[in-house]
Amino acid sequence: MAHTIPMNSISLDAAQLVAGVAMAAARQMGCAMQICVADPSGEPVVTLRMDGSPRLSADIARNKAYSVTSFNGMPTHVWWSAIEHDPSLVHGITQTPRLTIFGGGIPIHVDGQLVGAIGVSGGSAEQDQAVAEAGAAALSQTD
Repeated sequence: MAHTIPMNSISLDAAQLVAGVAMAAARQMGCAMQICVADPSGEPVVTLRMDGSPRLSADIARNKAYSVTSFNGMPTHVWWSAIEHDPSLVHGITQTPRLTIFGGGIPIHVDGQLVGAIGVSGGSAEQDQAVAEAGAAALSQTD
């Protein structure tokens, strides 16, 4: 019987690449955002605070990345449609500390394995999601 589970984690170089591509996407949109790339346990590897981004967005970006990794890679924009028709979940699970249920948290996969997540905050939920998706896609393009 195995007593350990191997886990791959995003490297610093890869996290910097993901964050850099996300920042470029945010600049192209004209949005000042906070970006967090986290490892599979939800711990930040790289955080970026663009000039002029809302201060509150730092915690939101970290929580989006944490939410994704804490639920096996479920993007944050998927949460609402998964719980909206179940009042007990809407009122219960949303009380979970750090859980974020709106766009901007995207998993990062390498060779089919969850290696981390990116959380973005500072724009609309749709803008945050688009920037996070751009960042996550940058890593898959380099494999």
